[in-house]
This record gives sequence, structure tokens and C-alpha cells, in this order.
Amino acid sequence: QVQLVESGGGLVQPGGSLRLSCAASGSIFSINAMDWYRQAPGKERELVAHITSGGRTNYADSVKGRFTISRDNAKNTVYLQMNSLKPEDTAVYYCRIVGAVVGGGLDVWGQGTQVTVSS
Repeated sequence: QVQLVESGGGLVQPGGSLRLSCAASGSIFSINAMDWYRQAPGKERELVAHITSGGRTNYADSVKGRFTISRDNAKNTVYLQMNSLKPEDTAVYYCRIVGAVVGGGLDVWGQGTQVTVSS
């Protein structure tokens, strides 16, 4: 069984920074995509950032230039560096990995970590 453990959320003032981490453990054969999503109260979950196994990245327009996604393949870990945070970035952030385990596919979500941007 594969599990994701997220960390790094918290309360930060506008203009501040946070770094989220998401570590995968278990019988993983390969990881293709690693993503960060977020869901604010009363809103649908949205894709924030995406990174492929080759390191190619995509970002939501609302975070381009402020957020950076990266991954450490040796540690099966994905990171989200968030700079110049705004109150509208307040949400629960979820990581997701897509790949393969022995004998099948892999598509698993983290438990979520709260990010609150407020003065």
C-alpha cells in the first residue's frame, strides 16, 4: 500500500513564503506525474502545479511566477515552494502522484495540509 505524507502548511502573512513537502512510501514501481492541488472553502479543487518524471512543469495562471514545484526522485518526494503568498492562496493543499506499482497502476492523494495567508 502506498501512502503520501504532507507537511509544511501553516499560517503566514501576505507576502510570506511556505514550502510544502509530500513524501510517498510503499511498494512503488515508478512515479510519473506529481501534482499539487488546492481547495478553498466553497470552491472546487483545482490543479496548482504539475511535474512530470522528466521535470517538465505546468502551473495554474494564478500562481505562475510565485510557486515552484520540484521533485526528488530518489526520495519519492515532491515539493511546492510558495512565495509572495496572497490571502486568496488560502486553501487546503493536496499532493497527488500517478505512476505504477507491481501489477497495476498508482493514483493516490495525500491527506491535505492547511495553508492560511492572513495578517
